[in-house]
Amino acid sequence: MNWKNHGVLMDKKQRTIKKEVSYEGRGLHTGNKTKITFKPAAENFGFRFLRTDIKNAPEIPALVDYVVQDHELDSLRGTTLKKDEVEVHTVEHVLAALAGLEIDNVLIELEGNEPPIGDGSAMPFVNRLLEAGIEEQDAIKEYLVVEEPLGFSDEQRGIEYAALPTDDYRLTVMVDYKNPALGSQHSGLFSMEKEFISEFAPARTFCFLHEVEMLAEQGLIKGGDLDSAVVIVDRDLNDTDMQRLKKMFEIDETVELGTNGILNNKTLRFRNEPSRHKLLDLLGDLALAGVNIKAQILAARPGHQNNIEFARLLRTYYKKQTLTRKYQDVSKKGVVFDINAIKKILPHRYPFLLVDSIIELEPEKKAVGIKNVTTNEPFFQGHFPQKPVMPGVLIVEAMAQVGGILLLNEQADVGNKLVFFMGIDNVKFRKIVQPGDQLVMELIMLKNRRSTFKMAGKTYVKGELVCEAEMMAAVVDSES
Repeated sequence: MNWKNHGVLMDKKQRTIKKEVSYEGRGLHTGNKTKITFKPAAENFGFRFLRTDIKNAPEIPALVDYVVQDHELDSLRGTTLKKDEVEVHTVEHVLAALAGLEIDNVLIELEGNEPPIGDGSAMPFVNRLLEAGIEEQDAIKEYLVVEEPLGFSDEQRGIEYAALPTDDYRLTVMVDYKNPALGSQHSGLFSMEKEFISEFAPARTFCFLHEVEMLAEQGLIKGGDLDSAVVIVDRDLNDTDMQRLKKMFEIDETVELGTNGILNNKTLRFRNEPSRHKLLDLLGDLALAGVNIKAQILAARPGHQNNIEFARLLRTYYKKQTLTRKYQDVSKKGVVFDINAIKKILPHRYPFLLVDSIIELEPEKKAVGIKNVTTNEPFFQGHFPQKPVMPGVLIVEAMAQVGGILLLNEQADVGNKLVFFMGIDNVKFRKIVQPGDQLVMELIMLKNRRSTFKMAGKTYVKGELVCEAEMMAAVVDSES
């Protein structure tokens, strides 16, 4: 396969902004005055948030790895990033603006724990970024290219996502609410360049009245008002309710039920504005995959929590794709790493290289390797000449080497790294292994603590378990 023709190494250059630009307003949930500042960034920098109101605050990369979802309100509150106890809330509209303008590298400084809510859309950020100007950089954009259908679903809630192969980035969203003011809606974005600014960036956030009341009871949406969201009335209101809403939003004018089912008869900017805003949220959340995407994304009834799970799936797929391109002839189907790729990762050589291929890999989570046991194995000469049996210690070593590939494949300087095993526990041998058998070795990451790791390994022959063990290991410099 020619990866260039499939969009991984495209002709498009990375982009940043020409100058620093800021936007001020109230935070949606705190109600505090907050300021966001976009700054140009170097090639391959990506998007990073920095809390300027906290001394020595870390930069928080805009990646799913840093997303926290601790409670039921997450889907209503938005997407939150956290690093070293420092948090940034409601980042999706900012990221949607950057992704929609096809910008790659920006430092995002915040005075406060969330961006200004503005009018509840991405348009205030889009306007500031356009004011700053966009310029190309020398580096080429990197892409996640979806080559086979990927899916994620939550059957109980009727939520479904799919990513299908295509040569562009397209999104389609369908929502279905049991409310006459909304009903069923769908929307699709098929050209980021032609449609994003005019058709999707202005779409405002919306919520049902019962959600607003619940958030207010939790001490949130202190900065919300009827100009920052479309509020859908989903129950009957009396005069007492109206007065309570006026107090809640701190407004003097009359609060009305609205004949269109929207509080105060607010006029929609688009007939299907809610579904367009859902697409906007999805675009922002999927930016947390940390790479440009080439796929047709279909989402039924999406929300922040499931958007993030789908972004995790896409990021894992991208990491696997990147590793395959790094080590493997990508024309070989059904194999993640062949023996030539394995030799680039592991320092082992004959007669102690005991893995022939890696057939499955989930970065930082799981690896599955194959060892074909032949009668020519050197250890069969002495173990045992009359009844060849693979030594159990070598089965464990073969599993350990698969584990080594799981640990080493993402190391930047893999040639100068070694995996030393610190302990092996709960080893059990279930059946003997003989010439002609094929070992299928599955290694699962149990704990990952910087440079030390714990993995569980199981080895199968024809679907039957022959060996299992737990392993502790450390990644060290080969010169140490």
